[in-house]
Amino acid sequence: MTTVTAPPLATDVSAALRRLYFVRFGFAVVWAGLLFVTASDLGPVSVTLLVMYPLFDVAAAVVDSRASKATGPVRGLYANIAISSLAGIGLAVAATSGIPATLRVWGIWAIVSGLVQLAVGVGRRKLGGQWAMIASGSISTLAGASFYLQASAEDASLSSLGGYAILGGIFFLVSALRLGRTTKGI
Repeated sequence: MTTVTAPPLATDVSAALRRLYFVRFGFAVVWAGLLFVTASDLGPVSVTLLVMYPLFDVAAAVVDSRASKATGPVRGLYANIAISSLAGIGLAVAATSGIPATLRVWGIWAIVSGLVQLAVGVGRRKLGGQWAMIASGSISTLAGASFYLQASAEDASLSSLGGYAILGGIFFLVSALRLGRTTKGI
C-alpha cells in the first residue's frame, strides 16, 4: 500500500475545512430541528431562523476564505458571502409578505449559492473530500427551483427547508470525514 502525504499547506487547509464542515453539519441539524418545530407560520422565531441560516453561511464562507486564501483564489467564496448576505436581507423583507415570498427568496438563494458551491467544489477537487460538495451544490440548485415552484402551491410550507438543511448538513459531514482521510495521508 502506498501512502500519499499531502503538502503541509494543503494539510492545514484540509484540517481547517474539516473542522468547519463538522460545525456546519451540527448547525444544520440543530437549525432544521428548530425550524420543524416553528415552520407552521412566520412568527418571530421562524423568521429569525430563516434569516440566521444565510448569515451563518456568510460567517462560514469568511472562515473558509481565510483558511483557503493561501491555496489559491477564493472568488467563489467572496461571491457566496455577497449572495448569502443579500439572501439574509431578502428573507427578512420577504417574511413580511408571507410564506410564498419567503420560499421564492430562499429558492433563488439556493439556486445561486448552489451554483457557487458547485464551482468551488470543482476547483478544490485536489484537496479531496469535495465530491460531496459538488453533489450538494448540484442538489441545492435543483432544490432551489423546487422551493421557487412550491411557493405557488396553495399549501406552501417552510418545513421542506428543514429537510434541505439536513441534507446539506449530511454532505458537509461526509466531506469532513473524507477530508479526515486526506489529512492523515490515506
